[in-house]
Amino acid sequence: MSAQKKIWLDDEKRKKQLNPTATGAQTAYFGFQHVPRSQKTDRVRQHFNSVARHYDFMNTLLSFGIHHLWKRSAVRAMSLRPGQQVLDVCGGTGDLAILAAERIAPTGRVVIYDINHAMIQAGLHKVHSERIRGCVDYVQGNAESISTGDGHFDAAMVGFGIRNVTDMQKGFEEMYRVLKPGGKLMCLEFSKPTFPVFRRLYDFYSFYIMPLLGELIAGSRTAYTHLPESIRMFPLPDELAAILRRIGFSQVTYRALTNGIAVIHLAVK
Repeated sequence: MSAQKKIWLDDEKRKKQLNPTATGAQTAYFGFQHVPRSQKTDRVRQHFNSVARHYDFMNTLLSFGIHHLWKRSAVRAMSLRPGQQVLDVCGGTGDLAILAAERIAPTGRVVIYDINHAMIQAGLHKVHSERIRGCVDYVQGNAESISTGDGHFDAAMVGFGIRNVTDMQKGFEEMYRVLKPGGKLMCLEFSKPTFPVFRRLYDFYSFYIMPLLGELIAGSRTAYTHLPESIRMFPLPDELAAILRRIGFSQVTYRALTNGIAVIHLAVK
């Protein structure tokens, strides 16, 4: 493991990569790599094409199943009600959307919005309950330009996906735009463990064990090297909270889970 991989990105670099448009940057981070901004979306698409078939299984394996608890906690924190309209940005295989649909059914609607067709396809079989089947829609699209009008949704959520958007701030601005006044935002994302000893173990697991399992099971060491790199590029909770407030969100809060490995961010338009 290189010395670089042992280091979580410093404050200045984290802030720059959050909003490359504002800094005029011509490149973006793809993991630890600098790539032309125009190429990052395609790189992300190729990455998820390569892991889509194994995505759910690998998530459960690599997190020891804890990601299901995180997702339930995150959706519960939104206090969704029957009949509400919910947008699941970077919704992938639909775990969050299914949990939300169970709360807003039978008259509500959840839209899974994801740029990657293979990920959407990989999750279609999971919407099997008669109660929620009519509540879930699918749209393939870019989170930086959400294809719906202003003020349409009661809630918007994104789970473990916003860090793959080329301009993350633009993604959050789009979620703000499509929310109704008083609408809720929920972002569930990985973060930096708080306890130093645990963080060192986590780094070892991330850069040795995860890529090995990715190669053996999913056939892609590269994809599961990119995963821990992208996590270490993501803004820390207080940094992201400040960005959300600048966009216009209020009541911005966050709650760390499992020693800070994951964090639930909540905000209101």
